[in-house]
Amino acid sequence: MVKCSVIYEAVKDSLTMAQVEKRGGLLRKSSAYKKPLKEKVVLMYDEIFMTEDPSKCSPRFWEELFLMKVNLEYLEGKLESLDGEELMKIKDNINCLFQHCIQALGEEHPIRVVNALQTLCALIRGVHQKNKSTSGFDIINMLMGFDKAELCMKNLMESLDSLLCAEGSESLKSLCLKLLLCLVTVTDNISQNTILEYVMINSIFEAILQILSHPPSRREHGYDAVVLLALLVNYRKYESVNPYIVKLSIVDDEATLNGMGLVIAQALSEYNRQYKDKEEEHQGGFFSALTNMVGSMFIADAHEKISVQTNEAILLALYEAVHLNRNFITVLAQSHPEMGLVTTPVGPAPATPATPLGTTPPSSDVISSVELPLDADVQTSNLLITFLKYSSIVMQDTKDEHRLHSGKLCLIILTCIAEDQYANAFLHDDNMNFRVNLHRMPMRHRKKAADKNLPCRPLVCAVLDLMVEFIVTHMMKEFPMDLYVRCIQVVHKLLCYQKKCRVRLHYTWRELWSALINLLKFLMSNETVLLAKHNIFTLALMIVNLFNMFITYGDTFLPTPSSYDELYYEIIRMHQSFDNLYSMVLRLSTNAGQWKEAASKVTHALVNIRAIINHFNPKIESYAAVNHISQLSEEQPWTGKIPHATEQLSPCTRTTEPMF
Repeated sequence: MVKCSVIYEAVKDSLTMAQVEKRGGLLRKSSAYKKPLKEKVVLMYDEIFMTEDPSKCSPRFWEELFLMKVNLEYLEGKLESLDGEELMKIKDNINCLFQHCIQALGEEHPIRVVNALQTLCALIRGVHQKNKSTSGFDIINMLMGFDKAELCMKNLMESLDSLLCAEGSESLKSLCLKLLLCLVTVTDNISQNTILEYVMINSIFEAILQILSHPPSRREHGYDAVVLLALLVNYRKYESVNPYIVKLSIVDDEATLNGMGLVIAQALSEYNRQYKDKEEEHQGGFFSALTNMVGSMFIADAHEKISVQTNEAILLALYEAVHLNRNFITVLAQSHPEMGLVTTPVGPAPATPATPLGTTPPSSDVISSVELPLDADVQTSNLLITFLKYSSIVMQDTKDEHRLHSGKLCLIILTCIAEDQYANAFLHDDNMNFRVNLHRMPMRHRKKAADKNLPCRPLVCAVLDLMVEFIVTHMMKEFPMDLYVRCIQVVHKLLCYQKKCRVRLHYTWRELWSALINLLKFLMSNETVLLAKHNIFTLALMIVNLFNMFITYGDTFLPTPSSYDELYYEIIRMHQSFDNLYSMVLRLSTNAGQWKEAASKVTHALVNIRAIINHFNPKIESYAAVNHISQLSEEQPWTGKIPHATEQLSPCTRTTEPMF
């Protein structure tokens, strides 16, 4: 699974609040004649960091504090500057501040509520930053005290739930979500965040669903709500009963599920748009003109410069929705105008903190654009198409650990989709044809496909294209074995559905067969290097069994009889690769070594392929000798004196044991 720290860092980057005050909180620097002048709120913070109760000398201290504009930077910096002993001395004052913040959330005056929310954010972040090495229980004690923790968190969650569900200020709702995200993401490992036990007990699940089901709220807060839900679902999901998992799995409200799908689609579309803009900018620059003059020898290096930061948080949300809720599968096929093609009025953007590309939520203009009526000239799209385009970008470069985890999560999501009966039904539906423009890695030996020449096909063709593209472009020194295994599993699950339902898909299967054979050749040519790190026989067995599936069950899902001819042609044309594979696994299976058992399985799986090769090769060689042909074309072996492939060969062995 994707490392939680990667996701949390991306979320934390988007939570930074705009600061205008100086860290020291000074309104005037000291000089020879004047003392330094501090903001009143800073002076009040200084009183809190004393050992005495600040309300003793000033009974209205807490009332006045929440009328002052919060200086987040100073408050967090002050907490960070204290050592452990100093922090423990002011524990009572921090507890008191935390409790008064919660009380202020119930005030009618919005300024008090806003300042209380911001102060809570600063307190939670500051105490966690200072106590990273300590246990979660110590942090709970520091913030609110063990004896009052349960009541404090109950009141806090009830207040946040009320603010989120009320028809009040949208900025207040935004701050509530920021506070909750801050609470969830203060630790690198979410399962070590003990405070979330109280969030599990006092659920805000219904408030999140209300935001997603209500279009105006979704436009403003949908991104934060979806990310928050995804993170809460992952809290100790394998260790205890997580109420958010249970509730998400049974959601069946169409408006809520569609709202969640729209938020995810918009975030992925924004990433795709940013990547496309960067790609076009890169292609139109000086480097592009230079490579056009001197050739494309540096094309791979040039491509590496096109980088947009991935959005693991939204990917995690998509995975949890697809994995946990079967009703969400229908959302994948909901058609809408392609978001990148819909023009929206451009207005002045509000001031927001700088965040990495790809991690910021889409603007409300972009979000509302998908609710425009369909236009005949606008290409229709859906969440699955958007996700496939996103995956085609992310999976191009797996050398970077960040993208490697994103690519893995993309393949896990595709596996969940390929396992679902309903998802397979619309993937293979001939009445649902789309033009899916997948991004392809620039390579010296192939030209870039023109976008306009893409045909409209069932969506399963785009999934298979993506898998073939991955197989072809990732045969490298740092071999991503786990990703390859998942990729082959996706193909296998799709074939199983086609076999079971007798779906004859009109697809260029030869591209898949060729990619699989080239992958086998790569495994053999790098046997020594790869075996030191991976069990390559697991992957080899999966590839061979895919061919066995085509050979033994192809009559149920291959589109035409000539497809069998093409299959046999590819096997015989590349017979040397299969012969070499057999020699390699035979050698290792007859030795009493580490790989004996794994290699033996591949040896047995090659029976059908070797039967085809041993049957046809002598006949083809005889035909070539009689007709004095040194090199046969693709058509020649199957004409005239050589009968149809399926007629000549005795029925192949149909293995009953599972392929994977």
